[in-house]
Amino acid sequence: MVDINIQTTISPYTQEPVCTRPLLSESELDNVIAESVKAQKSWKKVPLEERVAIARKWLTEFEEIGDVAAEDLSVQMGRPISSTRGEINGTIWRARHMIDIATDSLAPIPQPKPEVDGVEKWIYKQPIGVVLVLSPWNYPHLCLVNAVVAAILSGDSIIIKPAPQTPSPAERWVSTWTSAGLPANVIQVVHLTQDRTVDQLCQDPRIDFISFTGSVAGGRAVQQAASQGKGFKGICLELGGNDPAYVREDADIKWTAENVVDGVMFNSGQSCCSIERVYVQSSIYDEFVKAFVEVAKTYKLGDPSDPKTSLGPVVSVASAARIRKQVSEAVSAGAQVALDESDFPEAKEGTALVGPTVLTNVDHTMEIMVEETFGPVVGIMKVEGDEEALQLMNDSIYGLTASVWTNPTDSQSLAAFDHLSEELQCGTVYLNKCDSLDPSLPWHGWKNSGQGVSLSHLVYDAVTHKKSVMKRVEVKDVYEKK
Repeated sequence: MVDINIQTTISPYTQEPVCTRPLLSESELDNVIAESVKAQKSWKKVPLEERVAIARKWLTEFEEIGDVAAEDLSVQMGRPISSTRGEINGTIWRARHMIDIATDSLAPIPQPKPEVDGVEKWIYKQPIGVVLVLSPWNYPHLCLVNAVVAAILSGDSIIIKPAPQTPSPAERWVSTWTSAGLPANVIQVVHLTQDRTVDQLCQDPRIDFISFTGSVAGGRAVQQAASQGKGFKGICLELGGNDPAYVREDADIKWTAENVVDGVMFNSGQSCCSIERVYVQSSIYDEFVKAFVEVAKTYKLGDPSDPKTSLGPVVSVASAARIRKQVSEAVSAGAQVALDESDFPEAKEGTALVGPTVLTNVDHTMEIMVEETFGPVVGIMKVEGDEEALQLMNDSIYGLTASVWTNPTDSQSLAAFDHLSEELQCGTVYLNKCDSLDPSLPWHGWKNSGQGVSLSHLVYDAVTHKKSVMKRVEVKDVYEKK
């Protein structure tokens, strides 16, 4: 008999339970929110330099549990153990930058003093309150950096509701922040059903800001819930993508193929900014497809605990079935298979192991070219030049990232990139790079890829209230005469 009060995490590889968590009751959740409100009122009074010192100590505490945190990722979400440490190191790098810029990002901003009225003008940033972070399973540590670090340093309190697939990462954030000296209840974790998250937690008037990373459908539900009840909440939605890559005829074919394959396949393609469709100029199309397939064939699909494995399972059997359905429908519509998952014996129906798949003769009537796949699958389409590529890259309901691959030493190629970069309808454009974030730059989606911003100094604006202060100080002469 299934206990509806227990959340169970199933291993994507073994399909066996790996951990359980109790779900909070209504009264327990109410208490968590109340304690978060109380903790925030005290935490906001702690001087910024002390908050920064605690955050720097947290970096040390988090680094010390790096191996255990890396193993969590392999067991709970199925990423090969050979690449999980990369997320831990990336988390530290990304968080360190956010800590380094905190003092400047939160400093009061003086405005020019006009000679006419002699009024001093300032912009102050003050904590927004209680921040709810709904974190995903695919990059559970990296995505926590995006909102949590800036919010804590700003004087906010945090409630994290992690994805059921990966409960441990958020819990390790709580334990390491606590060990670093963060006061009790400034950061808490709750485990809830999706319905309770939307109907109770997101709608609670004590929640001041929501940061959500997940699907478009999930983002719409969160946005709708946040608009209910009294007042208005701040919200940041980091949603899906169907990110394109464009390979120009002067690109280095072998090097570009290696990098684009990585952009498609890393984390089994389960990244919001993974490459999901590729456009290649016709003069190098056949050669590029051949090189791409040769690289993709070198991946080893299998047990994520095996250090030799380079491609693990997707998150669930249901996800695998959806990916295979997209491929099947594309083939039925005329797509040709340049690399079939049958080349990978570990890939079997009824499992979450999906082999790399490369499709050609694709077009935008096929779902696989216009919707998010979230798997190690890609369609490669031939184009005649920049303008055709641009039109196809922008022909999407999503707008997260796009990459252009060309010769960086040629001035005409760089000019072409600058033109494409200006016209592409997305939040991030890469030249000869893909599938990555830099904490010094804002992470922001256009269209159905989301709204709001995380990372960079701009996230400090998102998780704080702005207060304008005007001081007319010249009237002091009036008072001095009295």
